[in-house]
Amino acid sequence: MSNSEKNQEIAASKAGMDPKTARKYLAANRLPSELAKERQWRTREDPFSEVWEQVRQQMEGSPGLEAKTLFEWLQREYPGRFSDGQIRTLQRRIKFWRATAGPAQEVYFGQKHEPGKLCASDFTHMTELGITIQGQTLAHLVYHFVLTYSNWEAGTICYSESLESLTEGWQNAVWELGAVPARHRTDSLSSAVNNMSNLEEFNRRYEAVMRYYGVKPEHTNPASGNENGDVEQSHHRFKKAVDQALMLRGSRDFGSVEEYAQFLKNLMAQRNGGRRERLAEELEVMRELPARRMESAKRERLKVDSGSLIHVDRNAYSVNSRLIGEKVEARLYLDHIEVWYGQKKVEELPRLRGRAKHRVDYRHIIEWLARKPGAFENYRYKEDLFPTSRFRMAYDALQETAPSQAVKEYLKILKLAAEEGETPVDEALRELLERKAETAITVETIREVLRRLDTIAPVTEVEVAAVNLASFDELCAETAVRQ
Repeated sequence: MSNSEKNQEIAASKAGMDPKTARKYLAANRLPSELAKERQWRTREDPFSEVWEQVRQQMEGSPGLEAKTLFEWLQREYPGRFSDGQIRTLQRRIKFWRATAGPAQEVYFGQKHEPGKLCASDFTHMTELGITIQGQTLAHLVYHFVLTYSNWEAGTICYSESLESLTEGWQNAVWELGAVPARHRTDSLSSAVNNMSNLEEFNRRYEAVMRYYGVKPEHTNPASGNENGDVEQSHHRFKKAVDQALMLRGSRDFGSVEEYAQFLKNLMAQRNGGRRERLAEELEVMRELPARRMESAKRERLKVDSGSLIHVDRNAYSVNSRLIGEKVEARLYLDHIEVWYGQKKVEELPRLRGRAKHRVDYRHIIEWLARKPGAFENYRYKEDLFPTSRFRMAYDALQETAPSQAVKEYLKILKLAAEEGETPVDEALRELLERKAETAITVETIREVLRRLDTIAPVTEVEVAAVNLASFDELCAETAVRQ
């Protein structure tokens, strides 16, 4: 017994503890932390006790209110009573109340994913990343496709949440993948539906695409993006990766949309590199692709009106005046429209973004407009008849020098551009505008410049005169003499 007591005293001494205290813990057979009592009292007075009921009522009425907002409200309600340094006390009390008596928070239920069963997709806006094409902002989205088991992803640049964008993006993804999962989940597609005039038509065409690939379509409830959480989280990570890659690149400007698309493709290939093993599991159980892609275009039968226009998807496009009164077929793709007549493609036009827009090509109507010059001044789509800024400048110059003949002369210039090519005529206008005081702008002077166009230096060729350093030497010598 004496050896035991001696050993206890030595152990207590080594621990920096009084032997009596050590014997107390041994007798209780409990650790010190287990014997310590939790403090249930405040060490200082609560400055918010008298106003807490008002604060609680505000939070119950508006659960999204932040502590900082409530603190500033209290400072307005009780001037001089609360100092800025007390905000942390209120934040702690609000945090405790929300955790113990506040409203229940939304619960996110992690899902078990099986290989090859489910893919998810959605549109994500990319304009905020500040991407430009030759200095011009590219307002665009990316259709983002993700396999929920392996997180393999693919994307397609698009310009609206349309069914054509979804169909093109979906097919690009599965054909790159080389197989088809069992189910496809999207959000409620309200934006894509709103871009069409008929909900029934949208559902029919979307279901036809899924049926062609043997895929079961699923969609989340409206305003419930969290139900498509896999792709929503992947959106965030993907956009962050794009932003980081742009920083490393040192520029957000690209020479063309194709160059930017290749940049995104390379980035996704890099991100998919670490997903090969789980992707292999998915590919083993996925369905095979059909023999060929399904056409992603929407087809419309239209009549060309007397203005040589067709109205497609609530936008106006010009076609050759020879087609006035004829029925044509417009095929709407993600980024362009094809016009077919008699089983032959007669036009391919860039697809307009938005609604109530127009695209009138002067080449389609110039022959008759030149015969009716009086229609030019008040033409509804007059601005479309200035293909470049130099054509506009030439028209303004004609208005200054020969206002009575300005319209006729300008229409002759447009007709010349349709016959000889817009680019060489634009270059000739550049030359004439630079020496406007010497040479008038007419069809004849433009033809003269076109004949010697190959001798004119391009606008990108800039000559910088050599700097004569002798003048700097003289200046330095004069300064030295004065000193």
